Amino acid sequence: MVKIGLEIHGYLNTKEKLFCSCKAIHGIKFAKPNTNICPVCTSQPGSKPMLPNKTAIDKSIQISLILNCKVNNNLVWQRKHYDWPDLPKGFQSTISGPYAIPTGTTGNFLGIKITEAHLEEDPAAWNPLNGEIDYNKSGYPLIEIVTEPDFTSSEQVTEWLKQLTATLKYVKAIDGNLGIKVDVNVSLPEKNGKRIEIKNINSVRNIKTAIEYEIERQSKPGELPKKQETRMFDELSGKTVKMREKELSEDYRFVSEPDLPVIKINTGRINKIKSSTPELPQEKIKKLIKKHKIGKKQAEVLGKNLEIAEFFEEVSKKANPLLSAQWITGDLLRVLNYGKKELDEVSISPYHFAELLNLVEGKKITELKAKEILNRFVPISFSPAKEIKKHSKISSEDEIEKIVKKIMDENPRAVKDYKSGKKESLNFLIGMVMKKSEKRADYNTSKEILERLLE
Repeated sequence: MVKIGLEIHGYLNTKEKLFCSCKAIHGIKFAKPNTNICPVCTSQPGSKPMLPNKTAIDKSIQISLILNCKVNNNLVWQRKHYDWPDLPKGFQSTISGPYAIPTGTTGNFLGIKITEAHLEEDPAAWNPLNGEIDYNKSGYPLIEIVTEPDFTSSEQVTEWLKQLTATLKYVKAIDGNLGIKVDVNVSLPEKNGKRIEIKNINSVRNIKTAIEYEIERQSKPGELPKKQETRMFDELSGKTVKMREKELSEDYRFVSEPDLPVIKINTGRINKIKSSTPELPQEKIKKLIKKHKIGKKQAEVLGKNLEIAEFFEEVSKKANPLLSAQWITGDLLRVLNYGKKELDEVSISPYHFAELLNLVEGKKITELKAKEILNRFVPISFSPAKEIKKHSKISSEDEIEKIVKKIMDENPRAVKDYKSGKKESLNFLIGMVMKKSEKRADYNTSKEILERLLE
């Protein structure tokens, strides 16, 4: 049976870097190269690190608690030495290694045992093709989560990773824009195969492909690894490629970090962080289904984002929960996605949203008109009830028939096409009725009258 273990690196959601006050922003989409840097994060001679970022430490404690780890009271920093262009000082400051005490140990998340979770700094971004280095990334606070080799298939790994990343994004522990990096360890112990590490895979799809390739490779005659080695994943070929034999802990020459003190974590700080952590997505989904009787799929959509879930709970206090779930998971997300916005980037009042739904359910306005109003809720919502007169639904058959006749008179070609068998012309005429009535005419009534007059 195959054994698979993971080392997951996530970018903590902080405003500043780990050991300096530079902004924690990197990536070409977010900042120009080498613009968020200082002597500390570029390792200039004589520079010394500031005390570790308090928010980063709190986030690492929060993640350890989410993973059901034991949080240690004394966090000891180490220097992990290696010679690479992205690490100008020649070592990485980390709470890992043979002499370190990680933030959290011996945990369990969704049935997978967690060895440890620890804090460390990220190196710079080195481009091996042109030799350029971007130090915006240098010193960014990382959480590393190390699992036991409890996974037995690529499918199990990818599903678990999706749940983990969704949970950490949900509580805003990691930066959702930057994704994760994963080192995957694969071995076939029943055949006495040695462990192979595949470094720095940055997407769930690539992780799945790399694991499946490596299992297949190690299973071939003559390919069973006799020594531990480190490989990289080539996305273009879908194969892993040997980089070097696997380093052991002594190869990194771990020593205590003399420039950083032991971080003491008292019980009060741990309890405060625990009490301020919101319900996890798995708990929230169960609660939404049980309390509001909504479908599992809708609950899962709501449970992916903390702001959306809390918005739904506020709206459902004043509007039909089933209708609220339908509109929030459908039309609200449509409007936000179209504007490339998150809910916390706009100002939509749950009261205004509930008011809109109640107008729809009370048949005061049409769904089409409600969707048009919702489009105007971005960036700031307003009371739709105050505009009820000009948005009120037209249900009178006589009034709708007048509009329909006018549309037929104005569009004789569409009428002729329908009568000659082009039934799709009906949709065009209904659309014109909606436009003429400013989406206030009842859709079903409009359709029935059109069909009757056309026949």
